[in-house]
Amino acid sequence: MADRLAGKVALVTGAARGIGAAIATEMAREGAHVFVTDLRADEGANLVAGLHGEGLRAAFAVQDVTLEAGWEDICATVVTTFGSIDIIVNNAGIVITGTIEDQTFSDWRKTMAVNLDAVFLGTRAGVRAMKQRGGTIINVSSIEGIVGNPFVPAYNASKGGVRLLTKSAALHCARSGYPVRINSLHPGYVGTALVQDALADLPADFGERTLQRIPVGRFGEAAEIARSAVFLASDDSSYMTGAELVIDGGYTA
Repeated sequence: MADRLAGKVALVTGAARGIGAAIATEMAREGAHVFVTDLRADEGANLVAGLHGEGLRAAFAVQDVTLEAGWEDICATVVTTFGSIDIIVNNAGIVITGTIEDQTFSDWRKTMAVNLDAVFLGTRAGVRAMKQRGGTIINVSSIEGIVGNPFVPAYNASKGGVRLLTKSAALHCARSGYPVRINSLHPGYVGTALVQDALADLPADFGERTLQRIPVGRFGEAAEIARSAVFLASDDSSYMTGAELVIDGGYTA
């Protein structure tokens, strides 16, 4: 067990499974007290129980990240539980497939609410909570926020929005003299349930064609993304803000 985040308190949204769970786990193993939120109560509670089994500090609460009032409540709960907030990882996200011709407006709005509106709310809450004592915010975007995909226009737009929202907020903090760094994380194709479910809705050969476009020849692992998140949360990245960290096996190169 390392200690790059020793004594820090991290709030990780959408962390019951996939990349979020890996980030929460890695941060806890690096010494952070981790507060996990998700709508999946059973899976979130099981994750925290597993971390407790390793002797790590963690807690869980159900959170709908799209509810503005809920952000004030969850931040207050984190402070009550662990004493502060030093790291916020806005990870919660969804993907609903469909081209620009057949994607429904309802699906567009739902995607924006979870993937972009919630990141705005979480980033704003983080800045307000940490602007005096300092901290880091990591917004999980995607390579789909950098390059286009004809099958996920809403996801593309939401993740591109996260990329630029991050830069705007980072500039505000830096120019205001706040000791708050804000960066975005851009995973490529990772073997999570979210990606597997999306691939199942796409043309049968999409997964194989995608794999052929990844220079290292494989999909990523959630733990690889998590280690990059720890880097952004730690003092190892102290001169980074408003940056986008791409972890995609060379896909966008």
